[in-house]
Amino acid sequence: MNRSRLLMIGGLALVLGLFVSYTVYNRLRTGGSGNEPSTEVVVAANDILVGAKLEDRDVRLARFAQTNLPSGVFSKKVDVVGRGVVLPISRGEFILPGKLAAEKAGAGLPSLIPPGMRAVSVRVNDVVSVAGFVQPGTRVDVLLTGTSGTGGERQTTTVLENVAVIAVGKSLERSAAGDSTVAPVITLLVSPDDGQRLALAGQEGRIQLALRNPLDTRRQELGATRESSLYPGGAAAATAQAKPKIRRTTTPVAAAPSQVYTVEMIRGSKRDETKF
Repeated sequence: MNRSRLLMIGGLALVLGLFVSYTVYNRLRTGGSGNEPSTEVVVAANDILVGAKLEDRDVRLARFAQTNLPSGVFSKKVDVVGRGVVLPISRGEFILPGKLAAEKAGAGLPSLIPPGMRAVSVRVNDVVSVAGFVQPGTRVDVLLTGTSGTGGERQTTTVLENVAVIAVGKSLERSAAGDSTVAPVITLLVSPDDGQRLALAGQEGRIQLALRNPLDTRRQELGATRESSLYPGGAAAATAQAKPKIRRTTTPVAAAPSQVYTVEMIRGSKRDETKF
């Protein structure tokens, strides 16, 4: 009898333990509160690259507690399908407006160009592209080496500073492993004015790209480096300017008027005056 009671108590304890475990599991899966409201939002069904055009197979709906959702999430697939991707999206990640191009902006490179900016391509090689380490998302300075129109002396000057690289060849995204990639063309993101300067620089001389640290955003007003400055004594010595002669002008000082003394002498009725 005692053995039957023990078996009964053990069975009840086992059932109760399973029930409690199941309840705790469900609460943890739904965010810790079974009564908390949830909603369906759009997430990525797979990894999506920059420049891709979202299709129905790229996204799916998933249910999350409302308190765990970031602002701007989409609740319908139709709101994101057909839009271009401007930032990489990982599988299971929320689809947010900041990672998509504007509506009707299309996909690919045009969707990555912000309003008021332009994408201009330049021809490069292994040296110009810093051995292939100039990748999409990096920033560069554009150097121009050519001949000055006035003195005919070759010189190098910095044409543009802190310019964003938007594409290397046809690739809009840098290598995940950080490997170098060599392409014959690099596309830079510039303003319309800088685009004109870049196009002119490509016709006037040879372009060289200088890779920058992404945290270094300072602009430096650098003067041109001339060919003569590379060789000792090659630069013309600065001619010492003669000191201007100072003419001292002496203004004549008017002589002070002399002082006159008058002596009056009286002799009887006669009066004489003598001046000294």
